[in-house]
Amino acid sequence: MESMENIQPPTLSQPAYQSSSKGTGWKIFFGIVLAFSLIANFLLVIALAASVALITTDKSDFYIEKTIEDGLKSNKIAIIRIEGIISGDLCEKVIKQIKAAKKDKTVKAVIFRTNTPGGGVAASDRIYDEIRRFKNETGKPVIAFMETVAASGGYYTSCACDKIIAEPTVITGSIGVIMGHFVLQDLLEQKLGIKPLVIKSGAKKDWPTTFEPVTDEQKMYLSDKLINPAYERFLGIVAEARKELITKEQARALADGSIYNAPEALDCGLIDDIGYIQEAIAMAKKMADIDDAKVIEYEEPFSFGNFMQAKTLFKFDMKGLYTLTTPQLMYVWDAGLLR
Repeated sequence: MESMENIQPPTLSQPAYQSSSKGTGWKIFFGIVLAFSLIANFLLVIALAASVALITTDKSDFYIEKTIEDGLKSNKIAIIRIEGIISGDLCEKVIKQIKAAKKDKTVKAVIFRTNTPGGGVAASDRIYDEIRRFKNETGKPVIAFMETVAASGGYYTSCACDKIIAEPTVITGSIGVIMGHFVLQDLLEQKLGIKPLVIKSGAKKDWPTTFEPVTDEQKMYLSDKLINPAYERFLGIVAEARKELITKEQARALADGSIYNAPEALDCGLIDDIGYIQEAIAMAKKMADIDDAKVIEYEEPFSFGNFMQAKTLFKFDMKGLYTLTTPQLMYVWDAGLLR
């Protein structure tokens, strides 16, 4: 029999559950991450599917109606906003809304709520043409309501409307055309040590070029080919739209690029009345011969595709570089935009 001194106390091993607990914690963490990943991917698939569905449907149906003022649903007055620089993208949005209003038989009149210093000649002209077509094809009254700034291209598009109402503090006018152009010769040659080589088929092929200063001959050439025709078109549209109040000679005198406040614009016949959106709505009802109407605006619903296609003001890619170096013909109140 062994003596009591030789008997060793039993040793206690580490509990197995400690290492198991650490492993379980990591499993839970990765499980949560995986679950969130699966949910995110599921939502992404749904968003993409919805975007594809929107892309494959009629784009004029993209817009939903937002009620501005309750009224008789069978009589609607649609408000279409022309806001920001008039570009190709804005032009497309406005045209889609015009088409939506044209399809809706309950729309009895349209108000173009304009707040823009203008923009591209082509984009301004397209909006003008679509408003004119809507008016001629539907026979429904169209009112321009100008707020804050409705100058140059903003006034150009308003000339397609039956009546023009302006807020008391509006800035309008700036009837004319402008073209901005960058000369990068000193930057390229003196700062960067780059000397461009241009091979062309004719002397005027690259007029004006960013690689050398514009000569007087080139300025005259550009005025004859671009500035004057665009100016005369603007002048003709103003004279035709306001012919009951001003002559073409009077319109030409006003079309020197000057801006006008609301009282000045009313006095010289460029607008029909001064008021706020409520007065524009009242005029629309009167012209449509209705007493009660639901006033709506069109809103573009959110889509993942639109979110992914969101553009910055300027992208330094080939398209952005082309825009930067190519002269842009504009119906715009400059105010530093092109400098």
